[in-house]
Amino acid sequence: MSAARAADRLPVAALLALASAAFITILTEALPAGLLPQMARGLGVSEAWAGQTVTVYAVGSLGAAIPLTAATRGVRRRPLLLAALAGFVVANTVTAWSGSHALTLVARFLAGVCAGLLWALLAGHAARMVPAHQKGRAIAIAMVGTPLALSLGVPAGTFLGGLVGWRACFGLMSLPALALMLWVRLGVPDFAGEAAGRRLPLRQVLRLAGVRPVLLMVLSFVLAHNILYTYIAPLAAAAGLAGQTDRVLLVFGGSALLGIWVVGVLIDRHLRPLLLGSTVVFGLAAGALAMAGDRAPVLQAAVVAWGLAFGGAATLFQTALARAAGEAADVAQSVLVTVWNTAIAGGGVVGGLLLGGPGVGALALAALVLLAAGLAAGRLVQKADSGTSDVHAGCARAEG
Repeated sequence: MSAARAADRLPVAALLALASAAFITILTEALPAGLLPQMARGLGVSEAWAGQTVTVYAVGSLGAAIPLTAATRGVRRRPLLLAALAGFVVANTVTAWSGSHALTLVARFLAGVCAGLLWALLAGHAARMVPAHQKGRAIAIAMVGTPLALSLGVPAGTFLGGLVGWRACFGLMSLPALALMLWVRLGVPDFAGEAAGRRLPLRQVLRLAGVRPVLLMVLSFVLAHNILYTYIAPLAAAAGLAGQTDRVLLVFGGSALLGIWVVGVLIDRHLRPLLLGSTVVFGLAAGALAMAGDRAPVLQAAVVAWGLAFGGAATLFQTALARAAGEAADVAQSVLVTVWNTAIAGGGVVGGLLLGGPGVGALALAALVLLAAGLAAGRLVQKADSGTSDVHAGCARAEG
């Protein structure tokens, strides 16, 4: 019995190392938003040009995730994690010392490339540390760094930047990344890359049962989220909360933390119901936002439900995709990274067009339509993984 308990014990320290990598990734991505005026003055450019440091990061992540993951499928996993973290050390150090806007953009692009690789690795690495019945909980722990970075890390980094300056803030981020490299080297298990005879081409990975429905859910869910989140300020203003966007976002962040805890507890036993349930809850929140008008309590209640649904979404999608893709999980996750970042960019564009056309009321309605499509796709997500293993086995025999 003691041996069984030991086998079921989660490798929490190693999973928290992965969570710390996610934290550093999100903090590196989002911190310029809080330091934009300082960065613009320091680089001698407008705030609009300084804001492109966020854009090139997303472009690097979007463009590199699939090809870089495909090119490194045979490489051992821990060295890849270390390489991605080393890239963050270099990129943040260069950003701290750079006096050139062009060089800063290059450094931020490098950070985005490293992020694309890291996001493709994290879920699969966490899942390989534990037996099948604990994969969801392991991924939930590895992903907890994301909401912590958004709700705590970015505000703290912005405050620190106001005290010591934006350059020192980026420079200081290199220190925990260096420490994390040592932690990963000593405390995170290494795994082999995919054997040549078992590597499915990308097109076959996309044909695996359950992969495309999950990706469609990701596209609709994240697009709906970003249509609302990008333009939360006008939504809050319409409900009579102008100037209180920070408080609305704080409520959202706290609710998201609760959401990821709930998902972590239940995911291994109830993955599919949680996938569908989170989409339904987000849809109800979008419906409430559409009807909120100038009623602030309705908007606040909707934001709580929205945060609860969104908090565990990344964990749910990554776990569902890891189960569907089996040994091709890293390649499938790289597609998820691409779809996710496409939805982020698309949310800003679509939301801007709606805001400038029909107006703020159309944002929630568009989100509601997208979530209905995502719910339809979610009904196709399968519970079992047996088909995946059969496909891999068949591919191995054919190539053998």
